[in-house]
Amino acid sequence: MAEGSRRPAWAEVDLGAIAANAATLARLAGPARLCAVVKADAYGHGAVPVAAAALRGGAAELAVALVDEGVELREAGITAPVLVLSEPAHEAMEEACARDLTPTLYTEGGVDLAEAASRAVGNGTPWPVELKVDSGMHRVGADPADVPGLVERIEESSWLALQGLWTHFAVADEPESGFTELQLERFLAVAKHCPPARLHAANSAGLIAWPASRLDLVRCGIALYGYAPSAAVAPFLESEGASLRPALSWKARVTLVRRVPADDAVSYGLRRPLGHDATVATIPLGYADGIPRAYFEQEGEVLVGGRPRRLCGTVTMDQVMVDCGDDGVQPGDEVVLIGEQGGARLSADDWAARLGTISYEVVTRIGPRVPRLHL
Repeated sequence: MAEGSRRPAWAEVDLGAIAANAATLARLAGPARLCAVVKADAYGHGAVPVAAAALRGGAAELAVALVDEGVELREAGITAPVLVLSEPAHEAMEEACARDLTPTLYTEGGVDLAEAASRAVGNGTPWPVELKVDSGMHRVGADPADVPGLVERIEESSWLALQGLWTHFAVADEPESGFTELQLERFLAVAKHCPPARLHAANSAGLIAWPASRLDLVRCGIALYGYAPSAAVAPFLESEGASLRPALSWKARVTLVRRVPADDAVSYGLRRPLGHDATVATIPLGYADGIPRAYFEQEGEVLVGGRPRRLCGTVTMDQVMVDCGDDGVQPGDEVVLIGEQGGARLSADDWAARLGTISYEVVTRIGPRVPRLHL
């Protein structure tokens, strides 16, 4: 149980793994700099301690999605450069400037807001900003045709300074796709007609599988937390003689054990009779904590006593039940949802395979009711 918690459920975050992963990624990226992406509370791992560990390991900068996420880092005393990956809204732009965060811009309105914020709360010197180019993902970013005008507008302002130009890949985790090369070509073609500024395009998959995309900076998220962006990218890590360590383990303790006859079913809906007499253990985690109801439908497992145990009833908001067969399980026994126990292992990738999703979603889904214990 995490210190200070009254609930027998917690997540352990190995900050040594974070630092080691950062060192590995920084080595691969060199001479480009490593930017550690710590948005979404560092993918559910805890933004402040993870940011500090990543910087110790070799990251030069940090990136967040929201101004509020950058403010959290500043209030914790972190002074490293922080890039906000989306254009701040009107209400957040002045705070971004006051906190010395670097905003990403991609609209005329955003440039105007940034200039006004620098006038209002800046330190009197031009505020460094970055411009994002939509090279084909079509989420956010400036259309390539609009980039020259936005660059000119920034260059004309005595309150702003263009620090960087960047883009984001849509399918870098699919090495067989040629679209990443096309995106990089489009981006570099735009950059040719802009004043000198640092260039960056590579996410975790770009860094690992597309060396030409490393440029001046790489932005790593999921790899920092110990996972390859996809199974197709993993061999590229191996070819570099590199490995990553998953940093998060998710654990709990059995709260109740009862013997249930073969013809009975458990939990809401009584969906599936056990089919055999079994010891059923209750675990104090549910869909409010990040275990989706679909995990039962997809025959999801946890580890108890060093063995995989299948969920045997519908996931409820606060609890799940698992079939422990005839084994001698007791209240207080450790349960591992993600991590290792007795030689058995369950990873976020294993969960993702069951659920038809990606490891990113699995780890970020672990809710705030689960205390994080940073080791």
